[in-house]
Amino acid sequence: MLALVAALLWAVWVSRELSEPRQQIVTVRLAETIAAFVDAEARGQQDPEASQARVLAFLQASERAVAEMGTDGRVVLVGEAVLAGDAPDATDELRMRIARQLGQGGGQ
Repeated sequence: MLALVAALLWAVWVSRELSEPRQQIVTVRLAETIAAFVDAEARGQQDPEASQARVLAFLQASERAVAEMGTDGRVVLVGEAVLAGDAPDATDELRMRIARQLGQGGGQ
């Protein structure tokens, strides 16, 4: 009888584990990424209005990239706002997504 109860509990646990989507928590250094872009724009001797438009496009692309990353059970935390512990850093992925969106003319 005890073996039957144990087998049923194990079956319930296994089915729950397989049916529930796994959450993955990652962090991104969003403020650092934005600051680096804004600094580069400020150092460039370019038209202020054009520079402002590029910064706005970058900010919009950043927002979309973070939203894209936060799908399928993935939780994206801004690394500057939390003590991340051992959560993986996905800042490089964020930067690639932003660059892809800017390359596609997103937000302009």
